Amino acid sequence: MDAFRTARKELNATETRFHDEQDRSRTQEMERRAALHDQQMKEIEVRLEELRMKQKAEDEKLRMSMRERQKRIWDGIENVIKLEEDKVKARLEEEKRKKEEEERRRKEEEERQKALEEKQKEEQRKREQEAKKAAEEKEKREQEEAETRRLEAEEERQKKERERGERTAREELGMTTPEEDWRAARNNLQELKSQTMKSVKEDRAAKSEWSKWRRQITPKIGQITDDEAEINRISLQLYQIMHPPNAPAHNPMIYKALLSSLAKAILLQAETEVTAEKKSAAPLAKVTFNLLETLEGFPEVFFARLVQRAGGWPIPYMVTPEAMPPGPFKNDAERNRAVDRARKTAMGYRKSGNGNGEELETTAEYTARVSGMMRVYFHVLRIPPQQKPLHPLFRLPRYWMWFSRVLKDKRLLETAAAPQLMYTALDVMGSQARMIWGHQWNKMLELMYEGVTAGYGGGKIIGGTSGEGIAARVRVQLEVERILLGPSA
Repeated sequence: MDAFRTARKELNATETRFHDEQDRSRTQEMERRAALHDQQMKEIEVRLEELRMKQKAEDEKLRMSMRERQKRIWDGIENVIKLEEDKVKARLEEEKRKKEEEERRRKEEEERQKALEEKQKEEQRKREQEAKKAAEEKEKREQEEAETRRLEAEEERQKKERERGERTAREELGMTTPEEDWRAARNNLQELKSQTMKSVKEDRAAKSEWSKWRRQITPKIGQITDDEAEINRISLQLYQIMHPPNAPAHNPMIYKALLSSLAKAILLQAETEVTAEKKSAAPLAKVTFNLLETLEGFPEVFFARLVQRAGGWPIPYMVTPEAMPPGPFKNDAERNRAVDRARKTAMGYRKSGNGNGEELETTAEYTARVSGMMRVYFHVLRIPPQQKPLHPLFRLPRYWMWFSRVLKDKRLLETAAAPQLMYTALDVMGSQARMIWGHQWNKMLELMYEGVTAGYGGGKIIGGTSGEGIAARVRVQLEVERILLGPSA
């Protein structure tokens, strides 16, 4: 029994273990299945979530596509509407612009018409004023010209009366008037041009002979230096050109033509070299003096050539044009320019650019050029003759006469050249003149000083108002002071 009970007990224990094992196996299986189920459910949920997300994305994409499509449709509609609105707006603006443009043009036209009317009225007023002014100026000018003519006629009458009273005394003393000196020089120059030079140039043989000797003159003049031996040598060589030794004398026409060429060469040298360096005037004047002293006919030719290139200043004399410009002129300014040019030409102004330009040389150029020639002339006057008295035009009294004449001629004193040439003359022999004429020369200097400081008749100052005249006046003033403060006779 015990065995049965033991067996039974063991069977029960075995069954119990079996059942426990089965329960454990079932529990484990159920847990495994539950875990598998949970895993599968999770996978299903993940998949479902993925499907939902994908569906959501597709739905969102579809919605976006629909929204974009709708937006494009509405944008297109709005663009069409805006385009139409812009067209309407542009049309309205164009119409507005056209109206404004038309209004602006209308106003501009009105303003232009108004301005034109005002301008025409102003021009008419100016024309009337100018016509009135021109008439007044013309009347005033005619009155002034009439008064000037009256004064000139009166002055001329008084001058002629003085000349009639002085003519006998002048003839007895061998003196001449400025106009007579001018006419004599002018006649000599005309004879040189129309007879001597014309005849020589028209004759081939004579022209060749003249040219051969003429070409020897200029180099000699250019060699002059301030050396007595050189001065005498060149003077002799120039004399021998005019009077070839051991050769037949020149034909009279050729001789006179060579005198003219010699005078021209000396004057050109004075215009260039003396203008640049005034010390070169003395040796050139000595050579000129030697030739004036020894060459027959040279004084008249040289003075004629000097007057040709320096106008009336060597005399001195205010040369008036032989014929005034005939016109017609556009206005008074053009007329005055033409008259001024004619007067300057008569006084020796030359064309600019070495005579090749259309315009005349400036006052400064003219004054410097004439001053160079006159410096040589004044140096000639101060040289005492060794053999015989020179021609009256080149004697010392001409120095006094030059100042006496220039200080009497108001027209000359008004020019800028007057004080410069006065200074040139004083610089050459102002102190020497004081030694010669003493107190009388002091009076002459006082007249000059008064003319360049206080002025002469009517308060006019010698040299006028130009820059050249002002500068030259200062030089005259200083030179007069220097001479008066120096030793007296």
